[in-house]
Parts: sequence; C-alpha cells; structure tokens
Amino acid sequence: MIERRSVRAPVRRRAPPGAGAACAAAPGTAGFTLIEMAVAVFVIAILLGSILVPLTAQVEQRRIADTQRILDEARDALIGFALVNGRLPRPAVSASNGAERAACATEADCTGFIPWAVLGTARLDAWGKMVRYSVTPAYANAAFSLTTPGTKTIRTRLPPAFGLSDLVTAVPAVVFSHGQNNHGTSEAGTALPDNSGTNVDEDANAAATTTFIHRTQVTNTGATGGEFDDQVSWVPVTILANRMIAAGRLP
Repeated sequence: MIERRSVRAPVRRRAPPGAGAACAAAPGTAGFTLIEMAVAVFVIAILLGSILVPLTAQVEQRRIADTQRILDEARDALIGFALVNGRLPRPAVSASNGAERAACATEADCTGFIPWAVLGTARLDAWGKMVRYSVTPAYANAAFSLTTPGTKTIRTRLPPAFGLSDLVTAVPAVVFSHGQNNHGTSEAGTALPDNSGTNVDEDANAAATTTFIHRTQVTNTGATGGEFDDQVSWVPVTILANRMIAAGRLP
C-alpha cells in the first residue's frame, strides 16, 4: 500500500499593528529628519553667500579695469587723431551720432561725448554709460602749437586734510566715466539719475567743463567729497607735444 501524507501550506503570520512604521524608523535606514534638512540648507546658504560675495567684487573690479582700458584707448586715439589732423577732435554730435560737432567755441560746447565714430573707439564704458569727453577749444578748432595753453585742470584730495588741490594743470583734453553709480547717460541718450545727496565730487564732475576731480574710489558717504566711483583720464600736454614733434607735426 502506498502511504499518503498530507502537505500543509506554511502559515504566514501577520505583523502586529505599527510594526512597519517601527521598521521604517529603525536605526541604519537612509533619510533625514526635518532638523537635519534645516541644518543642511543653512550650511549651503552660508557657503553660497561666501562664494557670491567675492564673485560680485570680482565682477566690479573687472568692470573698473575694463573701463580704464576704454579710457586709455580713447586717450591714445585722441593723440593719434592729432598726429594726422594737427588738432584734437571736437565732441560727438549727440549720444546717437559719433561724428564731430561742427564747432565748439566755448568750454561748454567743447564738453560732451567722445566722438567714437571718428576715433574708432568704444562708445560706452563697462557699465553701459556714454564715455564723456572735454577738450580745450583752441586745441579742437584749429591746428595747435607748442605754446597753445590747455584749459583743463585735474584736482584730487590728499591726506591728511583731504582738501582739493591741483594734480595737473594746462591739460588739453579729458576723457572720463561716471562709474557704476549716479550720473551719466545711457546708450539711448537718457540722463541717468543722481541717487545720492552726499557725492559732492561726483556732482562736480557731472557739471564740469574745465575742472575735473580724480581721486581714490570710495563707497563711504561720510568721506570728504562723498562717495566716489568716477574714473578720469587725460591727455598730458608733454606726451602730446613729444608725439607731435616725433611725427614731424610740430614745431
């Protein structure tokens, strides 16, 4: 006879209520608590802040350097123009027309924008503002000589009193930027506002036709002369004269 044996299926026991949750929260499983996530977000925010602040400063310094290069190139182009024409160019017709003005009989008429189309130089500084230009009328309206006097003066502030004093006098021409903040003219020809009441030296440069201020850039509104981020360059009369003599244009 063949013996028959019954085979029983294994019995599955149900886990008691709450056992699944206990397993999910058991030590060694992956995951973060709300406190851990908050700490992680806080640390990331600090790290990003420490990175972004230096990057902002680097971008600003780069724009300052780029603007100085633009001004230096404009100055060199002005000297090059004089070597060819025997005089310096007059300011641009307008913010949209980079040709020379027909004439500039007064200091005010001879102050405006760099004639970029004539010189082949940049029209804007690194902040997108029009590059400013002021030239002595006698240097712009006819051929000049070694005895032609420049009418522009560059002033600065020196310690300890930081009062204004002359840095250079008898300058033939000045090129300058109003910097990142306050004053200037946009590419569209719109006058940009002055949002400060303490930037005395910047205000002076914005209205200047003969006397310009060149000094260390500062953000301190309490500094003598106020905050200042203008960049000013000029055509030295000695360099202009030497270049003209070397080229056979003078005397």
